[in-house]
Amino acid sequence: MPVQVTTLSNGLRVATDTMASVETVAVGIWVAAGTRHETADINGISHLLEHMAFKGTQRRTAQMIAEEMDSVGGQLNAYTSRDHTAYYAKVLKEDVGLAVDILADILLNSTMDAEELAREQHVVVQEINQADDTPDDIIFDHFQAAAFPNQPLGWPVLGREEIVRSVTPERLKFYMGANYAADSMVASASGAVDHDTFVGLCERTFAHLPRTSAVTEVAGRYAGGHFRQARDLEQIHVVLGYGGVAHADPDFYNLGALSTLLGEGMSSRLFQEIREKRGLAYSVFSNTQSFSDTGVFSIYLGTGQDDVKKLVPVLRDEIKKVAEKVSEDEIKRARAQIKASLLMSLESPGSRCAQSARQIMVYGRPLTTSEIIAKVEDVNAAGITRVAQRIFAGAPTLAALGEGKSLDGLDALRAPI
Repeated sequence: MPVQVTTLSNGLRVATDTMASVETVAVGIWVAAGTRHETADINGISHLLEHMAFKGTQRRTAQMIAEEMDSVGGQLNAYTSRDHTAYYAKVLKEDVGLAVDILADILLNSTMDAEELAREQHVVVQEINQADDTPDDIIFDHFQAAAFPNQPLGWPVLGREEIVRSVTPERLKFYMGANYAADSMVASASGAVDHDTFVGLCERTFAHLPRTSAVTEVAGRYAGGHFRQARDLEQIHVVLGYGGVAHADPDFYNLGALSTLLGEGMSSRLFQEIREKRGLAYSVFSNTQSFSDTGVFSIYLGTGQDDVKKLVPVLRDEIKKVAEKVSEDEIKRARAQIKASLLMSLESPGSRCAQSARQIMVYGRPLTTSEIIAKVEDVNAAGITRVAQRIFAGAPTLAALGEGKSLDGLDALRAPI
């Protein structure tokens, strides 16, 4: 059965993806409000708000929220990204009503208690410090800031300690009231769910949702840049990247295939050449991330201090070669990997629930599996080399953490390919 979508009278889009073979339901609310919608003085508020939504409402304490979900064996969670925030639950099919009621309660009736906020600010600061203590994690924040300098798309999702600690309950309520509105939200459910029943639940529980949000999205401008930080580490952590493509770009699937054959999977060029044949890095992979108006392509390497100078020319050579020619066997493997990932995700109610919501937010409608596969099948050598030459001709972004002298050996990565 295809994904069904109904728009409520207040503008909230409600989507269901029914799976006849399961007994559970994944349900969630996706909000088009993330880090890129913040201003500099409140960077991190989207993530802090995600934490605070679970800390008590007018009807439930934080403990009651946890106990009600645990009493039915359900799972409740949330996450924040640069372009959206999601709140979701997984329950047995008979408990969908409870899940929707709790999600609506935390999004419409959170109290933002001052004492709870103080505790959660401390928790978030610990999360920030933990990320900073994890070099293969924090390096991506440094990379994002260098790729998108002085703009919201380059700011850290977690925010900064001094800003997080300065947020007041009133500021949280104002931000939530301004940005959490029907026109910027999608309610999605997948699994053992009936569309009309779910629509009815959403109509009742989200009736008082504001119709129009005040979300402002600053256009992303990939610029490329450089970040390095000397730290007493055994390894050098490196991210090299280039400007990518937006979701609607004609080269979206070509770039996905390029990333797959270059650096995703054990048969990829970078894994085979850098790790398997030469042993120059324990971890090496590529990734592509798209937004509504821009994107970024990146390659991560974790390598030893003594291997930097040997690794750099190999990496540059592999990038140059992939922009010149790709084989049909590589393309077939890349297509197979992308299709398998898509089809495997369809076995999970949680993945399907998230996929429907994200597609509605990005494209205005859910995409069918057949049309996605058709686009993947259309990927060819000409398209891959075209997008490779397009992105690798742009300004590179380089971020690196590690022993100071070893970082000097990375300078060649900033030169044009």
